[in-house]
Amino acid sequence: MLSLLIKRDLKARYKDSALGFLWVLARPLMQLAIYFVVLGHFLGAARGIPDFAIYVFTGLTAMGLFQEILVGGTGSILANAGLVKKVYVPREVFPLATTGAALFNFGVQMVVLVVATLVIGKPPLHAELLYLLPALAILIVFGLALALLCGAINVYLRDTQYLVDVVTMLLFWASPVVYSWQMVSQLVNTGWIVEVYTNNPLTLAVLGFQRALWVAGDAVEWPDGLMIRMLIALIIGVILLFLSHRVFLRLQGNFAQEL
Repeated sequence: MLSLLIKRDLKARYKDSALGFLWVLARPLMQLAIYFVVLGHFLGAARGIPDFAIYVFTGLTAMGLFQEILVGGTGSILANAGLVKKVYVPREVFPLATTGAALFNFGVQMVVLVVATLVIGKPPLHAELLYLLPALAILIVFGLALALLCGAINVYLRDTQYLVDVVTMLLFWASPVVYSWQMVSQLVNTGWIVEVYTNNPLTLAVLGFQRALWVAGDAVEWPDGLMIRMLIALIIGVILLFLSHRVFLRLQGNFAQEL
């Protein structure tokens, strides 16, 4: 059933579209163009960041996965209200289906990103590629945990989905996607603020993606013990996922009545 729901979500999203799944790339490529031209060159963000386009697209790919899991999962119960009210199915399957669809879109963007690294002659064939696995796991675990929690709350409080949209936008700008972590560490003189910023799970995930796929970044400074920080964040994420699922189970009993 999960497989069928994922296929349904993907087909429904691009039904009767001439370009079909190519629209998966439309938004991130448009964002890349805007950030590359406006922030990178007009505002000078590209200074000190080699291969700025690869750097930005790497961050956009990572954040896009998290945002799609969280935003889609938050509205997934309401979007499937007909099924929830008519038949019993494990309610968790709906946030999981949006996660599966998000991973498919993520895979398409990753292919484009890898091709881009090949075009510029800097494929990520280095030991730092190992950072990709914990970074991806952090995005999935935290995204799914928050999707379960917010999806359940959204059934009772419909403003949740709009709040999630605003929060994800803030999280995007609070992560080193269009600017570098190195710039933050140099501009902020207070050590504990830099530590709090760095240990944000999304910051760690984005840094992990950049360390793995942005070959030009091999020569720049990175946070100390990045891999250890990521593994700790992943453990915290698993605990959060367990707690979110418990809350989801407590709230799902009245889903049909609320819907």
